[in-house]
Amino acid sequence: MREAAAVLHHHAEALAAPLPPLLVEAEQVAATVVQGIHGRRRTGPGDSFWQFRRYQPGDPATAIDWRQSAKSDPIYVRETEWAAAQSVWLWVDPSPSMRWRSRPELTEKHRRASLLALALISLLLRGGERVGLVGDSMPPASGRATLLRLAAALGTAAPNGRLPMDPLARHGHAVLFSDFLMPLPEVDAAVRRWAQAGIRGHLVQVLDPAEESLPYDGRLRFFGLEGEGELLLPRAEAVRDAYVERLLAHRAGLAAIARAFDWTFSLHHTDEPAGAALLGLHAALAGR
Repeated sequence: MREAAAVLHHHAEALAAPLPPLLVEAEQVAATVVQGIHGRRRTGPGDSFWQFRRYQPGDPATAIDWRQSAKSDPIYVRETEWAAAQSVWLWVDPSPSMRWRSRPELTEKHRRASLLALALISLLLRGGERVGLVGDSMPPASGRATLLRLAAALGTAAPNGRLPMDPLARHGHAVLFSDFLMPLPEVDAAVRRWAQAGIRGHLVQVLDPAEESLPYDGRLRFFGLEGEGELLLPRAEAVRDAYVERLLAHRAGLAAIARAFDWTFSLHHTDEPAGAALLGLHAALAGR
């Protein structure tokens, strides 16, 4: 028993070892994106001005902006942007296929996905949001301690090649980071389940650049990372066009699933700057 516990402890330390530099890098990426509370772009309680609109019967007199109204005949109401905290759940695919990179100078897909997730968590917490991980026993929370706890949880997630189906509270957001190299019906089932429960979601596909173009020539042997077995190609270049076509069709299917349930879909390659992907995802969560 003691030996098993020692092995488990050693394994946990090995998994958590990259977390401090990864967390620092995530904070640096987050610092490149607009700070503060991200609005919902709809009317509601808040401090930030959104727009003026004409007065309508039933509007309270306290909502009238007399300075704006004095400039013309119509009476105008000042509306603020809704800034109430929301719950956001994140999931980073821990499957073996995410622990891959085509070149030593590139980062693994899982590490880049974790970086984006942690940077997004940092931004959301600075904006006063509640954040949690799908499948975590702890509910979404806010505060600096939440960032540290979620960083540790991401580093020790057990390998699992399936999309989560955990029930989430209504009217929140789910952000899923994966290569999504899985059957489309599986993705559709997960998205459908959450969308029908009132969850708005965002699919972020993270791919190594070699997975995009299959830039190999000659005899090539593929080893499946999740029990798929081996595949030997006498001439890899002979299947390149068919491979790219199938990948594009799969991606179109992912985008169609997201669109059907009013979710968003985005693509990120591990040789691209993380900041641009984070900015786009932040804007999607803000509803802009």
